[in-house]
Amino acid sequence: MGFFERLKEGLSKTRRNFTDRIQELVGLSAAIDDDFLDELEMILLSADVGVKTTEKLIDAVRKAAKKKEISGTEDVIPFLKKYMAEMLADSGQRTRIGAKPTVILVVGVNGVGKTTTIGKLANYFTLFKYKVVLAAGDTFRAAAGEQLQIWGERAHCDVIRHAEGADPAAVVFDAMKAAIARKADILFIDTAGRLHNKANLMNELEKIHRIIKREIPEAPHETFLVLDATTGQNAINQAKVFMETAKVTGVVLTKLDGTAKGGVVVAIKEELGLPVKWIGVGEGIMDFRPFEPDKFVEALFDSGK
Repeated sequence: MGFFERLKEGLSKTRRNFTDRIQELVGLSAAIDDDFLDELEMILLSADVGVKTTEKLIDAVRKAAKKKEISGTEDVIPFLKKYMAEMLADSGQRTRIGAKPTVILVVGVNGVGKTTTIGKLANYFTLFKYKVVLAAGDTFRAAAGEQLQIWGERAHCDVIRHAEGADPAAVVFDAMKAAIARKADILFIDTAGRLHNKANLMNELEKIHRIIKREIPEAPHETFLVLDATTGQNAINQAKVFMETAKVTGVVLTKLDGTAKGGVVVAIKEELGLPVKWIGVGEGIMDFRPFEPDKFVEALFDSGK
C-alpha cells in the first residue's frame, strides 16, 4: 500500500465525520442559504477545524456564492478543497538539512508520541543516507532513554544517553560534542514532556538552548512541537504554551489515524500560524511522512473506495 493510500485510510474516521457529512448535506440542500451554511458550520466545528477557521471558511463560501463564483451546493466541496489547500500551504513546510549538524529540538507533552516521532524521523533520514545522532534528553520519564535506544538501533544511528534522572542539559552537551566529532548530518534532541508549570518548562528549555548555542550559535535550526491529533482543540492549547516557551518552527501531528477530528490540522496552521511539517497516520515505521497540503486535502475529500 502506497503512502497516499495509507494516508487516505488513516483519515477515514475524520472523513466519515467531515467529508461524508458535507456530501450528505450537499445532496439534501437545494441552495447555499443560511440553513445550509449553519449546517456546514456545525460539521466543520465537529471536526475540530476551530471557531476562527470555521468562520473564515463559512465567510469564504458565502462570498463566493454571492459573487456567483460557486453557483450551487455541488460546487461547495471543490471550493473547500482548493481553499483549504491554500490555507495549509506554507513556504516553511519543508525540513531543510543544511548546517552540519542540523540540530532539531523536539518538544511536546508526555503521551503525544514524541520519542516514537524522533525514532521515525531518524529512520526516514537514514534511509536517505543522512548520518543521524539522537540525544535522549528526556531523563525524567521512566524508560524514555531505553525507548529511544531501541529506535536508534532500528534506524541504525547513535544514541547519546545518561542514566535516568540525569541533567538533560548534560546529555545535550555530550550529544552536541558527539554529533560534531562524528560529522553527523542531523542531531535530534528529545526533551522532557512535563507541563508541570510554565516557568520550569521555560527554564529547562532555556538551559538546553544555552548549551546548544555554545557549540553552534545559530542552532537549534528547527524546533518541532509534537501534538496528538486525537486531543483536538486541546492540542491547540498545548501549542500555545510551547509557543510561549520555545521558538517552535513547525508541528508534527501524530495519531491522525485515530481521530475523527483531523480538521485540527487546518486550525493549527490558521490559528497558530505554524506549518504542519510531518504527520503520522499509523503505528508502522513507514506511516510517517512530510506533510503535503495538496495530498492531505485530496485524501481527506477522496471518498472513492
